[in-house]
Amino acid sequence: MNRLVWVYMIFTGLLLGSCRQGDAPKPRGYFRIDMPERDYQLLDKNYPYSFEFPVYTVFAPDTRQTAEAYWADVIYPDYRGRIHLSYKHIESREDLEAYLEDTRTFVHRHIPKATAITDEMIIHTENDAFGMIYHIKGREAASALQFFVTDSVKHFLRGALYFDVSPNNDSLAPVISHIEGDVRHLFKTINWH
Repeated sequence: MNRLVWVYMIFTGLLLGSCRQGDAPKPRGYFRIDMPERDYQLLDKNYPYSFEFPVYTVFAPDTRQTAEAYWADVIYPDYRGRIHLSYKHIESREDLEAYLEDTRTFVHRHIPKATAITDEMIIHTENDAFGMIYHIKGREAASALQFFVTDSVKHFLRGALYFDVSPNNDSLAPVISHIEGDVRHLFKTINWH
């Protein structure tokens, strides 16, 4: 009997000793993403708008067959991302209302994958820049950031951020945040021609 008690105590001791707190599964981690220093250059193309865009990006006209005049991309090659810009000339109040409704429609197309959509009004009266930034939350939302800026009279510029990778906005959060700062700079520096 004494032997059975010893075997039981040794077995219990080994069992309790093998259970350690530090062996719990760790939360998923992501690679550290270093963001470049902010520095901007002026868009010097013959477009009806100009603004300062980051020196670590490439401004390229949209060459797709469906592209309209003055559509372009601000490309972030290091992050495989781009802000697609689509420009519209405003002829009437009805045009402006239609462009605003199109913007809301494009944003709301993300509802099935989004966990939240918030909007923020941006106004810079000194350069006639009025618009909104839409933050689209959700791990699998195709576009985490969309915006429009207009002078409300002749010009309407819409932008949407896309990445050439499978959407995982949790891991892209530092890049999205950095690009949002670039979009805010666009609002401050946009000029209409």
